[in-house]
Amino acid sequence: MRGSLVSVGSLVWSLAGSLIVFSACQVSSGPPDYSGVFDGSGGRWIDLTYAFSEETIYWPTEDGFQLEELAYGETEAGYFYSSYRISTAEHGGTHLDAPIHFSRGGMSAEQIPLDRLIAPAVVVDVTARATPDYLIDVADLEGWERAHGRIPDGAILLLRTGWGERWPDRLRYLGTERTGPEAVAELHFPGIHPDAARWITDRRDIAAVGIDTPSIDYGQSSGFEAHVIIYGADIPGFENVANLDELPEVGAFVVALPMKVTGGSGGPLRIVAFVPSASEQF
Repeated sequence: MRGSLVSVGSLVWSLAGSLIVFSACQVSSGPPDYSGVFDGSGGRWIDLTYAFSEETIYWPTEDGFQLEELAYGETEAGYFYSSYRISTAEHGGTHLDAPIHFSRGGMSAEQIPLDRLIAPAVVVDVTARATPDYLIDVADLEGWERAHGRIPDGAILLLRTGWGERWPDRLRYLGTERTGPEAVAELHFPGIHPDAARWITDRRDIAAVGIDTPSIDYGQSSGFEAHVIIYGADIPGFENVANLDELPEVGAFVVALPMKVTGGSGGPLRIVAFVPSASEQF
């Protein structure tokens, strides 16, 4: 589906044996019926986003999320009015990493096409093996494929380490409660091994990569190799993704819509997933 989100005819993704079909009817036969996707009869929507608040976890060198009240209450005209100013770094909470974050000339936030943000998803679960310095390796990815088949072209790859269970406890999630440059050396959480990053970019056609930790590189990384490799291939990333334990390993469909910042290296992300009922096809 590269280059176009909707085309005339049938838009079909075969996801390791699970089939999600959005049937695009001819104009003469009337509009397609997508009601089951939105009224709850055909499946369920799962929010994969942490709310932004004073609890939101950021990289130790970044300021946290700030919400400044500008107005709240009844006006002289008699109606209620509230307004706030928000302040946030691009890379905090559930957020997008645009390729330009680690790739000179890579796509910035507003340049990422929708077919890299809206696609079927596969979930590789390494929770049983994950430790604070765990590196997701090629064996993890190949093991998933032995169980479920080849990762489909154009899929969003979501990596579940179980770290979401630790949010928003900074010490358990980051490995340190400290802030500032000195805290970076104390970070401990799982990430992607450089060999696995190369496997993703060189051997599969992945739309985007998401993870339930603060970074696609593990906490002790100093060279950020996974960032360099994956974003160097113009593949966007999603970090601090929530609720991956609620998704099946195959069969979900993800909508990941970041703030559209011209020239941005990332930004706050609202990401959700639709999980069809077992008996439903659309």
